[in-house]
Amino acid sequence: MSNEEQAVLDFFAQAENLPLALSVAEQMDALRQQMNNTFWRRLQAHIAALNPDWKVQVTEDGNAPDCLVGLYLQPPHEQTLFLRPMMEQQILGGTTRIYFGLMWSSTPTPEITQLANVGALRDVLQMEGFKNNASFLAWQWSPYHPRRKDFLLRFSRHPDVLLDEAAALLHGLLANHATAIQAANAALQAAPSSEPVSLEQLRANLKH
Repeated sequence: MSNEEQAVLDFFAQAENLPLALSVAEQMDALRQQMNNTFWRRLQAHIAALNPDWKVQVTEDGNAPDCLVGLYLQPPHEQTLFLRPMMEQQILGGTTRIYFGLMWSSTPTPEITQLANVGALRDVLQMEGFKNNASFLAWQWSPYHPRRKDFLLRFSRHPDVLLDEAAALLHGLLANHATAIQAANAALQAAPSSEPVSLEQLRANLKH
């Protein structure tokens, strides 16, 4: 902490200044949330423009409907069981961080996960550093912490640059593995589907 930051902290810590400090903190929480939602809405439009063959949907916090926490891509055709590209933020060690990858639309059976096209895609992505678990064929942390000061300042000053960078993560996954993702989803469409589970249950299975 710099001397300037410590001086501000000391000022607000004084009893007579605490009401102002708490009021400012509440307003800043609201501003962070507003900027957070704006980021995901703009990223949704950005990714949709780059990937017109997919339907891009934003994800809301299950406990706070007015809070956006990510987005996911739906294939252009109706399908019960499929892999959907996604980006989402999760609280990790007291801070919020964005991760991305390929998420199952519902919990697959072990037999489903061993389909040749699915296994081949998983193996390639593992070689590229992606992890996997019961809910995600592949996932990876991004460098972005959407509620931190450095992120918010970048989004305020250079929003298009930040949006380009964030969109490139998911667009790169799609561009580099488009054929393999399509083949895996085609195999899943022909296979028996599993019972669907909620997004909250799938998120809970994310391994740090």
